[in-house]
Amino acid sequence: MKVCYFGTYRAEYNRNKIMISALQSAGVDVIICHENLWHSIEDRVRVTAGGWRSPKFWWRVIKTYTRLIFKSFFIEEFDVMVVGYPGQFDVFLARIICSLKKKPLVWDVFMSLYLVAIERSLEASRHSAVNFLRRIERKALRIPDLLIQDTPQYVAWFLETYGIDADRFRLVPTGADNSIFKPIDDAGGKNDMFRVLYFGTFITNHGLDHIIDAAKVLAFRDDIEFLFIGVGPEKERIVHKAKTEKLENVNFLDWCSQAELVEQIGSADICLGAFGSTSQSLMTVQNKIYECMACGKAVITGISPAVQDQFADEGELKMCERNGKSIAEAILYLKENPNLIQRISHQARQSFLDNYSVNALGKIFRAHLETVLKCK
Repeated sequence: MKVCYFGTYRAEYNRNKIMISALQSAGVDVIICHENLWHSIEDRVRVTAGGWRSPKFWWRVIKTYTRLIFKSFFIEEFDVMVVGYPGQFDVFLARIICSLKKKPLVWDVFMSLYLVAIERSLEASRHSAVNFLRRIERKALRIPDLLIQDTPQYVAWFLETYGIDADRFRLVPTGADNSIFKPIDDAGGKNDMFRVLYFGTFITNHGLDHIIDAAKVLAFRDDIEFLFIGVGPEKERIVHKAKTEKLENVNFLDWCSQAELVEQIGSADICLGAFGSTSQSLMTVQNKIYECMACGKAVITGISPAVQDQFADEGELKMCERNGKSIAEAILYLKENPNLIQRISHQARQSFLDNYSVNALGKIFRAHLETVLKCK
């Protein structure tokens, strides 16, 4: 099978890298036809919030799509085209190319840009831009022959919001790159401290206030420490909150290399998932949960339909309510039950290898593409 991975998708974004690697691991020949337009989620948020009015942005768009169209003339023969995330605008061009070549088109939707805009509270201030994004997304979802998503909960949201039939979707979980994220020998618990690790992009979806509240509840314990790694829109406020609460059991680090992050995960006793209450948070299983599972670490994360659909409480991970008190109770519970931590860690690693590793995802994704090829 030969797949053309197409669009202005973020080439360094985990989802795209993992999906391409997954296909290659399944014996698929992946041809890349790509030009970078978007730098980050924050970049897209700035554009939606008014940056689209800038002549510099439109010059960037013109240059990017001119180069992409030029590259498309030289695409070698392929069996199916896959548009990477985000591809809300790319599917229109991809449809033209696929129609000319009489090939099927698949889009890895992954996230709704309209929902991201709503959760960043852009609708009130930029109503027309957000409504335009909604209309484009609605049209884009009807173009491909097949849509790829990570959870059935997100598929249900697309059905409710846009009326897109669930039968048009196939599921490929987010997973993680197990060539990078894997167990290390360090068993954690350095200096007799029980380390609780959060790493991520400091966004509302992760429920960082609840984690700080948990640190406050556990401030009386001199044997438990919290380490936050990463940067993002909420970091400055969260650091200020920790200082205001005079939490001596909380430390912050900026982003480190992936190799260093794997070492930090390995040195932690338990890792934290997501505890936000936004639609996005409740409908997805965050990438960092899979990364910790790949490293063979016990994870505490908030209860949600998506998490409960894929995992068992005290099976592959530990679930709790999405508030500081419940997070603190879950941390103490695991600390007092080291055998349970060990069991969850083992089951998490095995579940990851069986269902969410690059090889496992490749088999799933290839099977979906074979189905759409048979229909053509």
